Amino acid sequence: MLLVLCVDLDDDLGRKTGFETPVVGRDAVEAAAVALATADPEDSDINVLFQGIHTHDDLLAEGGEEVEVAAVTGIDGSDVKANRAIGEEIDEVLAALQTGENVRAIVITDGAQDESVLPVIRSRVPIDGVRRVVVRQAQDLESMYYTMKQVLDDPETRGTILVPLGILLLIYPFVTIASYFDVPGAVVLGLISALLGLYSLFRGLGLETVVDDLAERGRNLLYAGRATLITYVVAAALMVVGGVRGVELLRAVDAAVPGDLGVGIVIAAVVHGAVQWFAAAGVTSSLGQVTDEYLADRFKWRYLNAPFYVLSIAVVLHAVSGFFLPDVAGVTSLSLTDLALALTAGTLLGVLSTLAFAVAESRFPTGVETDASA
Repeated sequence: MLLVLCVDLDDDLGRKTGFETPVVGRDAVEAAAVALATADPEDSDINVLFQGIHTHDDLLAEGGEEVEVAAVTGIDGSDVKANRAIGEEIDEVLAALQTGENVRAIVITDGAQDESVLPVIRSRVPIDGVRRVVVRQAQDLESMYYTMKQVLDDPETRGTILVPLGILLLIYPFVTIASYFDVPGAVVLGLISALLGLYSLFRGLGLETVVDDLAERGRNLLYAGRATLITYVVAAALMVVGGVRGVELLRAVDAAVPGDLGVGIVIAAVVHGAVQWFAAAGVTSSLGQVTDEYLADRFKWRYLNAPFYVLSIAVVLHAVSGFFLPDVAGVTSLSLTDLALALTAGTLLGVLSTLAFAVAESRFPTGVETDASA
């Protein structure tokens, strides 16, 4: 069985004539078309209804199978709700058809916007064809308008197209304003070109998603009262100081040692000057993380290993780097025996902390560990 389906997405038929929808049957659809033409002769949905009747008559004249025509409407103002309403009316039409044959549809619409409902129709009944009925003089104009409307309604496409276009349109006013302040036009063009380049890189590499995620995480940390927000800032400041101290010690070693410094000496000097500050940054950030885990009832004893591991690594790096550096101000020079003792102390610190907190987990399990064992 063929079902000629006339689609009125914004419910002009119901709003302007008061007809109850869906409308099923040739006589009922013809009466609805006449009523709509009487209420609003300029409405394009009139053409849809009459085209549906015309298609029904042609298919019926060809013979071979049963043909029916129906008109379904959506809701004015919301495409999503309109599509849902049309789906419900199609279900009513299919339930009302008394036939044992498989039903196939021929869809009649008045433009590109109404065709957005095709996936809804296809999910309920196979579609044999689509006929768009538009006044010939307005067909291209309507399609262009609807396409532009869809582009401007999509935030992703809107940002991709309108932002670069807006920046380009600002070139002339920026150059004009810059001329009043004796700023060369080439400078303005360079800045605008840089903005476009950065925007293209952000869009091309998807960095806007990364920035949005970081901003969202920062807001969550701020509003949730996370200790890590403060400790991370302090840790960053300590790392900056450590980097400066490493460079200063490198300059002091360079001034004290004649000739060029080898790569090993350069690395040792930077590490020796910065490692204490980096260790303080690591301990600070790890303590903040442990605090947040405790407040969130996710604390485990093993989390306390982190600051001890940081101290252990810092002791080893400080001793090894100092062993290779000359005796200058700011350098803790170590003998071979001192180096061995420092390495042993760093190793024991890490191992003993691991054993101590492993015993603590077994003797004094936290709530998280108890739930996991259960």
